[in-house]
Amino acid sequence: MSCAWTHFPHEGDVGVQGFGADPAEAFANAARAMTAVLVPLDQITANEAVEITCEAPELEVLLVDWLNAVIYEMATRSMVFGDFRVVIDSNCLRATALGEPVEVVRHAPSVELKGATFTQLRVARQEDGRWLAQCVVDV
Repeated sequence: MSCAWTHFPHEGDVGVQGFGADPAEAFANAARAMTAVLVPLDQITANEAVEITCEAPELEVLLVDWLNAVIYEMATRSMVFGDFRVVIDSNCLRATALGEPVEVVRHAPSVELKGATFTQLRVARQEDGRWLAQCVVDV
């Protein structure tokens, strides 16, 4: 099986890509890719749940809104999330983000996530049938 998420270079920022059988799985994996820019996912204990919802007129805008909502929740709650359960119904996304409070010494965050952007934004089914959800994140 191929990778569920990856990064791609973009000048001073970082591109995140999530893949999945459907848009919801691709969005969850894009959020994992984004969090992995901050801290290795295997250092995050998924013991606290935070509900996140967003709505947008199209999938591409929904991806940016979703990733920005994850950044907002991590920043305002001083948490890191390592796992995501995402459901997309029409233009509405409902998700549970699972993580824990940031412990600076243990997690050693490497950058500050500033925001998901519309740069290289793409949500689409690929030739292999899997969905791709990608954009560039300001760090």
